[in-house]
Amino acid sequence: MIRINLLASERKAAKKKGVSFGLAGQKLTLGCSLILILSALLVGWRYWSLSRESAQLDADISASQQETARLHSVIQQVQQFEQRRTQLQQRVVLIEQLRKGQTGPVHMLDQISRALPPMLWLAELRQDPKVPDVVVIEGRTTTQTGVSDFVSNLEASGYFKRSIEIVSTQVEPLAVPPFELIRFQLRAQFQTPGDAKPASAAKSGGN
Repeated sequence: MIRINLLASERKAAKKKGVSFGLAGQKLTLGCSLILILSALLVGWRYWSLSRESAQLDADISASQQETARLHSVIQQVQQFEQRRTQLQQRVVLIEQLRKGQTGPVHMLDQISRALPPMLWLAELRQDPKVPDVVVIEGRTTTQTGVSDFVSNLEASGYFKRSIEIVSTQVEPLAVPPFELIRFQLRAQFQTPGDAKPASAAKSGGN
């Protein structure tokens, strides 16, 4: 009888141990499952967060590229505008030069014809190849005073710089009255009246 009672108590203890081991295994399994679930949730949240950040970065990069392309187009337009403005300025300068070049000879000939005194006529009028604004005037007159009067009239017109150079004068004999002619050559520099300095300014500058 005593042996039988011992076996019964051993069985009860074994049952209690089996129940405790089963509960511990269940708790362990539940804990592992919770850890796995939490890990999966953490990994999923992290993946979603990184995906969202990556999408935002892609959108920012795309916007930056579009802005860069727009600014590049604006820079090209500005450069084209500057080139166009420079070309227009060059054309304006060229037109002004051509306009002055066209009106200059007209004014020059007009002033020379007005400055001619009586009994003086021109034989040749040519431009100095080295200095475009300088003209060489050759002519003849019947008196010496005719040359000085012609020079005075040219200087008084304001279209020629002072002082006009009398390069040469030669007396040519004639067989008929007035029996001699004065052949002369002048060298004068043409200017527009606006380019000429007033006499008061020239004097103050000299002082």
